[in-house]
Amino acid sequence: MVRRLVIACALLTAGAFVSKAQITTEDLESEIGARVSVTADKKIVKGFHWNVEGEARMGDNLSDFGRYQFGTGLTWKATQWLKLGAGYIFIEDKNSSGEWKPRHRAYGDVTFSYKTGPWRFAIKERGQFTHRDVSNPFQKTPNQITLKSRFKVSYKASQKLEPYGYVEIRNVFNDPACSATWSATGKKFTDYEFLGYTDTYINRYRGAVGVEWTVNRHSAFDFFVMGDYCYDKNIDTNKEGTKLKSISYSPAIKAHIGIGYTFNF
Repeated sequence: MVRRLVIACALLTAGAFVSKAQITTEDLESEIGARVSVTADKKIVKGFHWNVEGEARMGDNLSDFGRYQFGTGLTWKATQWLKLGAGYIFIEDKNSSGEWKPRHRAYGDVTFSYKTGPWRFAIKERGQFTHRDVSNPFQKTPNQITLKSRFKVSYKASQKLEPYGYVEIRNVFNDPACSATWSATGKKFTDYEFLGYTDTYINRYRGAVGVEWTVNRHSAFDFFVMGDYCYDKNIDTNKEGTKLKSISYSPAIKAHIGIGYTFNF
């Protein structure tokens, strides 16, 4: 059902300019991965914190490390129900060709939460601006803008243990858009025109369950399992931006296990 909804949304965007019959969907891929992270969190004044974090990700069915990232940020708990945050993350990511590609990401957070008894409900909105070097700007945007929306429920089971679960979607706001006409006789696209970075669609659905374990006032662990349904658009053009070769979507289901450690001081 989710896959059908995503396909429908995708066709409403890219399909508005290119014949729907020529937008193909690749075979569904699956992958198992793992994540390990370490965070240092410093309380500056009441409600105001500074953090530094590092993370390593293993993919390709736990056979290879494919991503490292390091970041720093600030958070401010403005009220009991409102928390704000902002920061920067440097990402080193391995592509399908085995090349390491850097990314630079700035983000801003707004979190609304409500607590009743041992239960806590939170909605978090994170806007992201990611800069990356691209070999063909007609295929990928060099400055991607996304919004992640997360709904999380947690339960304070004891002084030390807090199980939780959340669901999240990610919206892409500025993928490349184009118009073209499919020639059934020539089996190719004609009248190709690049329309700028205006395509918007949901490219990831995520769900996770986990438990946070507070060891003492300085140390805490987070154990979780996570599932992603990703749906990315692939555009193949020449580097001059004068010829469209193909448009397709690549769906993938990814499962992750993870552990995070936080040191508070």
